[in-house]
Formats: sequence, C-alpha cells, structure tokens
Amino acid sequence: MLQRTLAKSISVTGVGLHSGERVALTLHPAPENSGITFRRTDLSGDQAEKIALTPYLINDTRLSSTIVTDNGVRVGTIEHIMSALAAYGVDNALIELNAPEIPIMDGSSLPFIYLLQDAGIVDQTARKRFLKILKQVEVKEPGKWVRFNPYNGFKVTLTIEFDHPVFNRSSPTFEIDFAGKSYVDEIARARTFGFMQEVELMRSHNLGLGGNLNNAIVIDDTDVLNPEGLRYPDEFVRHKILDAIGDLYIVGHPIIGAFEGYKSGHAINNALLRAILADETAYEWVEFQDESDLPPAFHSLSQAA
Repeated sequence: MLQRTLAKSISVTGVGLHSGERVALTLHPAPENSGITFRRTDLSGDQAEKIALTPYLINDTRLSSTIVTDNGVRVGTIEHIMSALAAYGVDNALIELNAPEIPIMDGSSLPFIYLLQDAGIVDQTARKRFLKILKQVEVKEPGKWVRFNPYNGFKVTLTIEFDHPVFNRSSPTFEIDFAGKSYVDEIARARTFGFMQEVELMRSHNLGLGGNLNNAIVIDDTDVLNPEGLRYPDEFVRHKILDAIGDLYIVGHPIIGAFEGYKSGHAINNALLRAILADETAYEWVEFQDESDLPPAFHSLSQAA
C-alpha cells in the first residue's frame, strides 16, 4: 500500500473551542515521507517554520491535545482533524492556520471528513508504513488505564464513567473493529461534550471560550441542553473513541493492534504512544508490497483514494 496525500489544497474558517479566536485553516498536499506538519501563518521568523508532528510535541493535554514547541509555538485541539486524517490514511499533509488552535467546527470530525473528501486523496510512490504492536503495552494512572495488544487489524474498545443521569441511558462501553465497521458511519459524527457547571471554571483558565450548543454537547444537572438531542444514543463514548483515534495517529502512521481504554484521555493516550516507542521490543515498522496482505481493517483505506 502506498503513502497518500491530498489532491489539492482546501480551506475553511471556524472558531477555536478553547481560545474563542476566529481561525482560517488550510490543508495542503505534502511530499512523501514528510508526515503531518503544521505551520502558524500568523507568526514570523523561527516561530513560522513548519512543525513536524511527533508524540513528543504534545505538551499540553488540558481538555485537548496541543502542540507546544521549544520556542513556544502552540497548535491546539488537533485530535479531531488527526482523527479524520487517520480515517483516510493521509500520511503527508501541511496544515496551516492563523491562530493557536484548530477550529472546532461542529465538535466532531465530520467537517474535516468533508474537507478531505472535497480535496480528494491521492496515492504517492513511497510505501505506507504501519506501526505493528508486538506485545502488550499498558499505562495505568489512578482510576484509569489504556493499553495496546497485538492484533491483526485495528480495533478500539473504550469505557467511560461519569456520575450523571445522562450517562446511565446508554452503555458506557463501545467497541469497534474497523475490519467490519465504518469510521464515517459509526464515529465521525460524535461531538465533544462538557458540563455547564464546569464552564465558569474552564473560562477562568481561558478554556472553552468558543464553546456553544453549535459545537459541543452541553449537559446541565439532569439532561442534554442541545435541542436536537444526541446523534447516537451513546454519542459520549463514541466521541472518546474519535479522540483516541486522533491522539494515536499523532504517531504519524496507522497502528496494527487493539487499543483498549478505561476513562482514557489525551494525556494518558499520549503516554501510551511514548511508552510504545520507548520499548523497541514492543513494535516493528511494516510495509505491504501486496495490498491483499493488508489486515482487513485497512482495506477501506485502499479504497478511499
């Protein structure tokens, strides 16, 4: 299977969920083996240089996955666009923005899916590299854990836990094996969510300044405030899977393995990536000369271009 990039550049404008700033975002094609890179067009000098994404640049995980470079450049809330890039197997792209945060759009990854569809996806000449998990790697923190197990495909199982009546109306656990299920159908529409009682606290820390009922599910003491309700009965846990897929794709390559998490979040997801990369016996890089050898979970990637 070959690496892929966008067929053409495409732009969109929106608002940053946490910064509240207006954002102009443009996705560009990029050369093979260049990976996913970001550039802040509102900055100059060294701060305006391209940022090659790696798990080691995620240095702020308060309610999102945020790049913070050594010279102070920030690119926040990258998980939703990374989740969409993972769904289409985009290896190489330049993402330009004129603000410190990716726009939140409607709170899901679906607007980014539409952007990628409009831009088109094209194959390149170099082989796509996959990160294959060879043994269990687990990260535990008080009250939560995540792990990867060897698996010939890509499967995600997540469990959430909130002491609130809204979350008692659906299963707290969702599992999706991408060998038989579609990311666009099952995951992409799930929106980010938050509690009204947390809004003042968040805003006192300059977070959530752009949040509203058009780009997030908002929950009060008893119910969902959004008049249209939920897009899936279990939209909350599905959004956590959307986030996890984006967080994991920060490694820059599809992962062959089974991911499981209990009350996972951006920080612990990133810690798992770093734990895998720190143990050379836990993984190997693989390529597939013949697409018939691809694990079934990635067959949809070969048809998406």
